[in-house]
Amino acid sequence: MKQFYELGISNNILRTIEEENFEEPTEIQEKSIPLILEGKDVIGGSKTGSGKTLAFSTAIIQNSEKGKGIQALVLTPTRELAEQVSKELKKFSKYKKLSITPIYGGVSINPQIEKLCRTDVVVGTPGRILDHLSRNTINLSKVRTLVLDEADRMLDMGFLNDVEKIIRKCSVKRQTLLFSATISTDIYHLAGKYMNSPVKISAENYVDPKLMKQVYFDVKNKLKFSLLVHLLKLEHPGLVMVFCNTRKSVDFVSRNLKKNNIDAIAIHGGFSQAKRTQTMNQFYKQDIYVLVCTDVAARGLDIKGVSHVYNFDIPKDSKDYIHRIGRTARAGNEGKVINLLSERDHENFSRVLRDNDLNIEKKQTPYIERVVIAFQERNNKFNNSRRFGKRPRTRRTHY
Repeated sequence: MKQFYELGISNNILRTIEEENFEEPTEIQEKSIPLILEGKDVIGGSKTGSGKTLAFSTAIIQNSEKGKGIQALVLTPTRELAEQVSKELKKFSKYKKLSITPIYGGVSINPQIEKLCRTDVVVGTPGRILDHLSRNTINLSKVRTLVLDEADRMLDMGFLNDVEKIIRKCSVKRQTLLFSATISTDIYHLAGKYMNSPVKISAENYVDPKLMKQVYFDVKNKLKFSLLVHLLKLEHPGLVMVFCNTRKSVDFVSRNLKKNNIDAIAIHGGFSQAKRTQTMNQFYKQDIYVLVCTDVAARGLDIKGVSHVYNFDIPKDSKDYIHRIGRTARAGNEGKVINLLSERDHENFSRVLRDNDLNIEKKQTPYIERVVIAFQERNNKFNNSRRFGKRPRTRRTHY
């Protein structure tokens, strides 16, 4: 705790830090908090889970007063991250009693409009913030602290123009904090336009590569799912994340893992926000130990206790691969990454290997029994049977 006191953090935040049993600041906290508390604009190069939320919370809590309008805005790329950051801010600001409101799409806008009349801090996604601006239901003219969290992800998702529109609605006299896992040319361009002599800092990877074992299996396509089931049943890890490239693949894998008595749950962008929130809460609480997901869950979320990451589909570029595997081997814990390659994955895998100095060991495919997979036909006959109330046929095969 002594090191936190030395950073100049206010007493009301220090009380929460002590109650949460934080022993010492992370690297990004130690480097950024003194600069942030001095009022400087900061560009922070930092991976997910590095403790950056506490870092920018110090500025928000210091610069905001209850009942003075919206004085801080945190922009995030995803709804889940908006919820997570909002919860953390509520925790750190509980002794100042600030009102924190998460704002994102996929839920009714009316309750948000009511809360915005009396909130002090907004944490939101660009699309829904713009929606409120177009309705004149949010006023950003009093924003003293603007945070762009996971900025590279927002730009990757095509939010650059939206982010710029929102920034221009904020007060010119503000502190701007930008945090990003990677600092690209676009990030520097954004900073050059909207930040005041920013100080750049970076922290080492929160993931320890020495504690992460990466392997791959090269299997026939019809054996890929059977191998996944075999490996999940063979090892008894902590939490597991299984990544797929498409929503259809997520649905297929999660549904059939359950049929093979593996406790799995799915999340992707096609689900309602209520379902996505419920799913993540179950996984956070470790009620379910296998999360099957698209890259919507690869960035930003701080999920503790993930021991294994499976790439059922190999991502299309190395950046997404790095973000996926960053879910494990964190904070001094060991982790394992298992890549399942079939013929259609070779091109993506070659691209991942070409772009990164990665040590991924090839493993011999073990003897495995093919498991039975049940899936519903997705053809016109199936659609017609649904329309006329007939029970859809289920085809069973071995994979």
